[in-house]
Amino acid sequence: MSSAKAAEAAPAKLERRDVWKRLGAPTDQVGSVNEPRKHDEYGVSWNEKWVYRDGQQIERVVLWNRYDLVGVFRIQPDGSAVPDPLPAA
Repeated sequence: MSSAKAAEAAPAKLERRDVWKRLGAPTDQVGSVNEPRKHDEYGVSWNEKWVYRDGQQIERVVLWNRYDLVGVFRIQPDGSAVPDPLPAA
């Protein structure tokens, strides 16, 4: 994914509580904001990922680097990811 698409995936400065209010609790969590190891996925570096599932199907991921929101992606049926604007508050 290009850096432009990655930037498109990171909405305006939102805090964790704002995302939680809009999307609810994630189904799964990978890593931690205090995790020193970073991962690269969907064109961004992150150390905590929130996974939202419908049954076994992953529908959306939210990526954090420390406390900064770095991307929200909708996962397509073929496994590809597209930037996903968060629903309005």
